[in-house]
Amino acid sequence: MKSELAKQIAEACKELFDVEVDIELTRPEEQLGDYATNVALQLSKQLGKNPREIAEALAVKLRETLADQVSEISVAGPGFINLKLSDEALAVSLDVKPSQSLAGQTIVAEYSDPNPFKVLHAGHFYTSVVGDAIANLLQQAGAQVHRVNYGGDVGLHVAKTMWAIIFYETKGNVSDEELALFKTKTYQDKPLETRAAWLANHYTRGTADYENDNEDAKAQIAELNKRIYQIHSDNDQDSPLAQIYWLGRQWSYDYFDVFYARIGTRFEKYYPESETAPLGLQTVREHTGPVYEESDGAVIFNGEKYDLHTRVFINSKGLPTYEAKDVGLVIKKWQDYKFDQSIVITGNDIIEYMKVVLKSIEQFMPELAARSRHLTHGMVKLAGGAKMSSRRGNILRAADILAAANEANKQLTGQDNQQTVLGAVKYAFLKNRTGGDIIYDPAESVSLEGNSGPYLQYAHARARSILRKAEGEELASSLALEPGERTLVRKLTEYPETVDKAVAELMPHHVCTYLYELAQTFNRFYENNRVIGDEREALRLKLVRQYAETLKSGLNLLGIAAPEQM
Repeated sequence: MKSELAKQIAEACKELFDVEVDIELTRPEEQLGDYATNVALQLSKQLGKNPREIAEALAVKLRETLADQVSEISVAGPGFINLKLSDEALAVSLDVKPSQSLAGQTIVAEYSDPNPFKVLHAGHFYTSVVGDAIANLLQQAGAQVHRVNYGGDVGLHVAKTMWAIIFYETKGNVSDEELALFKTKTYQDKPLETRAAWLANHYTRGTADYENDNEDAKAQIAELNKRIYQIHSDNDQDSPLAQIYWLGRQWSYDYFDVFYARIGTRFEKYYPESETAPLGLQTVREHTGPVYEESDGAVIFNGEKYDLHTRVFINSKGLPTYEAKDVGLVIKKWQDYKFDQSIVITGNDIIEYMKVVLKSIEQFMPELAARSRHLTHGMVKLAGGAKMSSRRGNILRAADILAAANEANKQLTGQDNQQTVLGAVKYAFLKNRTGGDIIYDPAESVSLEGNSGPYLQYAHARARSILRKAEGEELASSLALEPGERTLVRKLTEYPETVDKAVAELMPHHVCTYLYELAQTFNRFYENNRVIGDEREALRLKLVRQYAETLKSGLNLLGIAAPEQM
């Protein structure tokens, strides 16, 4: 309906003023109409006429051409045109679906990106939730979406963890790898969370020694770093060091899989840095000279030439840095998927870093860089909490967020309902515009009142309860709508426009805002309009059913369950 109205208004402008113009329709306050356009103000300067005069002329013309769809057209203010749809046209709008604007496109969505040998923190949880919602939006718009994950199974953080395991499990004898392997294997039958925490604790200890002027530790960690890369190049499965490494890596992956399953996240592929590093190293080497430069034994990209900063892509020991690994990742994703778009979702802390990486790729694969898009978000903190760091060991873990929500829900309801808890956390993350920091309040998130996930889950369950009580048949939509009914129908017709906007901006919070407003609109309708037993029961049941389906569809886009009962 919206696109058809825009088309006919554009045709009227062409006929009256011999101009072609893109028509933008907005949603005004309900008392003003269902749609509004400022096209008269747009044309005023071009035509040299008063915008009000233009609007009045357009209104006369549109009353003729839109008579079957629009019951009222008015001009307001300096020249805004407001249009009120007929009840029939409004009812037809209920059948409009979100557009398939991305049909035929292949899109890679990369998000979460945890590193083995480190703990899953709140940021990974947040990125997983946002990434899932964005991937869902892309699929809704018709794209073929490939959800992938990426993480550092090689690099200095791994060497720090491995060094701490060997050093502290052998009472300071860093060369005794066989004893360290024996100590490591004693954990293989313990709970997965215990093993993951054991690795994370060693990462914290290794990092502390590396950063606290322990020169012996620094030198040994640097040497281990090279040896870990060698494990991959030699496909070493048998040495004590390799066995510790492969065990630890697998424990991390197993822990990630369990957590992802718990929160309903899924990936079709996991790219480890050990896989992208060789390709990145080779690519940077091949383009050293034209793109990358040698500097003090390392290879850099001179970002200053492009108003960015300079970064090292191969260090002085000949090892690829994160930058080179990311070059390999971008190319590997292209080789695997030949994507139209590659969307990478990370924290805000690597905005400038990614600009340099993509700018370097732009110099030899410009189309690939142009198809890559970096979306970022802030940190997650508990209400009143401070910034935390996995390096210092005072990290806010992903599991801590769920535990806090679970405890708050138990205190509120006395129940252990993981569906409610998960819906609470996800909605609390998603209702805020992606980009800034998130202050997570467990008690607020689980509340059944206000703008929360459980509130919307309960709203859906309540609507389903009404439908279960009904025996009437749906009525044909020929009845004129009463005011309360019309307000609800009007709000329901905003759903496809909201989804289209969320897709265009890749901002799931638009869906959250809409669903909350829709639930409030329905509550006002239900308070003032009896459904069961009313002479208009059949029509109103149809509206309740449409409302429940819309809530469910929106919650599904957010990755939140829509329960039948609560």
